[in-house]
Amino acid sequence: MGLFFVGCKVLNPAKLERAAAVSRLMVDTGAEATWIDSAILERAGIEPRKKDMPFQMANGQIITRSVGYAVLKVDRAETVDEVVFAQPGDLQLLGARALEGLNLKVDSRAKKLVAAGPVAVATAVPPQFGQLIRVPKHSTARRGRIKTTSRRQIRIKVK
Repeated sequence: MGLFFVGCKVLNPAKLERAAAVSRLMVDTGAEATWIDSAILERAGIEPRKKDMPFQMANGQIITRSVGYAVLKVDRAETVDEVVFAQPGDLQLLGARALEGLNLKVDSRAKKLVAAGPVAVATAVPPQFGQLIRVPKHSTARRGRIKTTSRRQIRIKVK
């Protein structure tokens, strides 16, 4: 896929006027979390909410970092996500969870982020399999005789 970087604006969710810019975040679909330099997060007024969270690095090493909440803006897309307070030597990453919240996906050929399209959701509307018909006891429907022992509703596909 190759590496590429994007710019990002980080806003304090409690005070949206407090913000800071990140000029280069590496897009990393293999990382769950977004990692931003702690000095940038502090400049935006973002405070650590979870301390000493364990993270396993690609080489297997376990490290701990603090995590806070931030509004992330990439171009016109925005989301609220947890961000890791990156320390000197850590990469600054835009992780998979933020990409999902931003509703962006990677265009690997163009090495850029593009709109991911409609968000799939569950629906409360039942699927339409046919017309609902009330069938009384010993009644005949359009498609043939249907015998029942009591009054009940059944679904019959009517063409």
